[in-house]
Amino acid sequence: MNHYVEPLGRRILVRKDEGRTKTRGGIVLPDKAEIPTITGRIVEISAQIESDPDFPVRKYDKVLFHPKNAIPVDLEADNLLFVVPIDDVVAVFRKLPSPKTAKKPADDADAKDN
Repeated sequence: MNHYVEPLGRRILVRKDEGRTKTRGGIVLPDKAEIPTITGRIVEISAQIESDPDFPVRKYDKVLFHPKNAIPVDLEADNLLFVVPIDDVVAVFRKLPSPKTAKKPADDADAKDN
């Protein structure tokens, strides 16, 4: 039996990243001292958010979200899926364009002169 979750209203479905068990310096943390993770990847977006230009999020974006209002979805054994109100998403991680593909302003001026 295959199921999927479709968020409704102003919500998205996020697969929460695994909790950290090691610090950046390499120190292994005991289970009780796990650093809470509030980042994850968007799995699904409600139709309302998808058509809203005020929230430029896309499927598979990595987001930082406030976990207080996130609702866990009991669909997977590891319980990493959460329905998150879009207002609780505080940041989207974006990659900088590579220097080779970024257009220089001088290139635009040259194109206008020709």
